[in-house]
Amino acid sequence: MAGKRRSDRGRLCSRVGGSGSGMNGALFLSGEHCAGRRIRLQWICCVTVLAISVMLIAAGCRKGQTGETAPAPLVEVTSVIQRDVPIYSEWTASTDGLVNATIRAQVQGYLIKQDYREGDLVKQGQVLFEIDPRTFQAALEQAKGQLSEARARWENARANLERIKPLVEQRAVSLKDLDDATGNEQESQAAVASATAMVDKARLDLEFTRILSPITGIAGIARAQIGDLVGPGSIEELTTVSTVDPIKVYIPMSEQEFLQNVQNRPGSAEGMELELILADGTVHPQKGAFAFADRQVDIKTGTIKVAILFPNPGNTIRPGQFARVRARTAIKKGALLVPQRAVTELQGQYQVAVVDPQHRIVIRAVKAAERVDGLWVIDEGLKPADQVVVEGLQKVRQGLIVTTKPFGS
Repeated sequence: MAGKRRSDRGRLCSRVGGSGSGMNGALFLSGEHCAGRRIRLQWICCVTVLAISVMLIAAGCRKGQTGETAPAPLVEVTSVIQRDVPIYSEWTASTDGLVNATIRAQVQGYLIKQDYREGDLVKQGQVLFEIDPRTFQAALEQAKGQLSEARARWENARANLERIKPLVEQRAVSLKDLDDATGNEQESQAAVASATAMVDKARLDLEFTRILSPITGIAGIARAQIGDLVGPGSIEELTTVSTVDPIKVYIPMSEQEFLQNVQNRPGSAEGMELELILADGTVHPQKGAFAFADRQVDIKTGTIKVAILFPNPGNTIRPGQFARVRARTAIKKGALLVPQRAVTELQGQYQVAVVDPQHRIVIRAVKAAERVDGLWVIDEGLKPADQVVVEGLQKVRQGLIVTTKPFGS
């Protein structure tokens, strides 16, 4: 039976092979060819997927091996410094003259002369301006004439009184005549006193035509020109003279600082070592001394105005300048300090990277206080033996193992 089937299949194949142009034979060969190609494609895909998987696994292994063997980043560290630190306070300040004398014309007249150079140092009693004196000279002469006339009347009245007194004793004149003579004499005497006062006033007005400096100081710019009508009712203020050695410096001190430095520690304000820092950053070579505090606290700002005096040889500091006053207000014992560059700020919080004994990074939150000579005082968060990262902060993170070397080496 089996032999019969093989014989039939052989005859079928021979018929197909013999008929190369037959349709059935062509279809049979094409199907067999397509099946072979499908098998080959499936095998190629499997091999490709396997190769890619092997490559990815190998790459991952290499990456893992690289991470395990990468060297620890190098950072520069320094030890926390512990020492006594002077604490300084600073205030914005403005300068003013010790005495600021406003020069005014006390009599009215035309300005005829300016006797000083603006900006120069003038002495007490030095002539600054002159007003036309002719009118006042004439008024003085007139007052003198009226005084002479009053004196003459007084002499006449006094002589009449002396003549009447004996006649009254002899009952040659009435008592009324004596009273009239006495009244005339007293009236004449009062007229002399009044005329004398008018002479003094006229002489004083004449002296006021020469306007003098009441103090020694720096004279300012003139506010009136030659030919201007000056005096009461006209231009009154001519210039200002300021005493600038010593120079007065005002600072606005808060109520809390005032109570701390003055009330709670009596005499501390007088003993402060005060420095004046000018607008260009230079420090005035002379130290200042506390002068006085205002009588009240400004209710708008909550500050009290405090005056400080600084010697000003050479008059280099002038009124109206802005400056800063610095004073040592306390000493912080055993303060901990780190370089300012070791402290980072993030949203108002301060942090420091500390290297522990296992060379791991520990990020600590700290409480930063005053800055002193490039260092930052740390009130909380550090210990004296801590090592803080100064250089390489961008490389570190919490728990990272690092290699260290001394800062600046």
